[in-house]
Amino acid sequence: MTIPLILVVAMAENGVIGRDNRLLWRIKTDMGRFRRLTMGKPMIMGRKTFESIGKPLPGRETIVLTRDGAFSAEGVHVAHTWEEAVAKGEELAGKAGADAVAVAGGAEIYALALPHVQTLFLTQVHTALEGDAVFPSFDRSQFREVKREDHPQGPDDEHPFTFIDLERRR
Repeated sequence: MTIPLILVVAMAENGVIGRDNRLLWRIKTDMGRFRRLTMGKPMIMGRKTFESIGKPLPGRETIVLTRDGAFSAEGVHVAHTWEEAVAKGEELAGKAGADAVAVAGGAEIYALALPHVQTLFLTQVHTALEGDAVFPSFDRSQFREVKREDHPQGPDDEHPFTFIDLERRR
C-alpha cells in the first residue's frame, strides 16, 4: 500500500461502538475531531454506517463497502471487496493529494482494516453501554501510543472521554 490507512473510531470502555445502527452518545468535541481527521481524505465505510449517516459527508469522497451487489447511492463509490475499496481509496487520495485513506466503520469494516492501518485515532468514551456493534479486539502491543488527551464531560459532551492516537510499530 502506498498511501497510509488511518482508522477513526469512538468506543465505550467495554468496546461498544453502536446500537441499532447509531452512535450511543453525543460528543460534539469528538465529532469535530472526526471531521478534522477525515476532511479531504477518501473515507471507507460499510453500507450500514453509510445508511446511518444518510448521505455523503462534505469534503470527503465516500467509498461504501458492501456485499449487496444491487446497492447504489448518489455521490458515493461502491466497492464489494476490501481490496477494491482500498484500491479506490488510494486512487482517490492520489487524485486529491490526500496523505491518507480514512476508515470510518462499522465493526465489520474495522475488523477488515485493523491488520492494515498505520494509525488508529481512538476516542475512548468513559462509560459502558449496551450495544450490538463492538470494536474488534486487536493486539495493542502492535501499536505505540503517541498522543493522549483527556476531556471532561461538558455541555456539548455527554460523557468524559480521551483521545488516544496509536501508531503501528515498525
